[in-house]
Amino acid sequence: MEYHDIIGAIGVALVVLMYLLLQSGRMAATNPHFSLWNAVGSMLILISLFHAFNFSAVLIEVFWLAISIYGFARSWRAA
Repeated sequence: MEYHDIIGAIGVALVVLMYLLLQSGRMAATNPHFSLWNAVGSMLILISLFHAFNFSAVLIEVFWLAISIYGFARSWRAA
């Protein structure tokens, strides 16, 4: 496993962990940390995808990152 695979796996773990915390009621979608960690996870996945490019995967991660940044800004302003 190369370094970019490890970076991508960490990104996947962050995104999945945030989703698990959301679904289990341990994290609210309005919590700025939820969007922040989703954005970090998405960026890490994007880093790994630039080493093994896949257009559809990059596309979903760009949208995931943009929506996460929007959610973070919205929750940060509300606080």
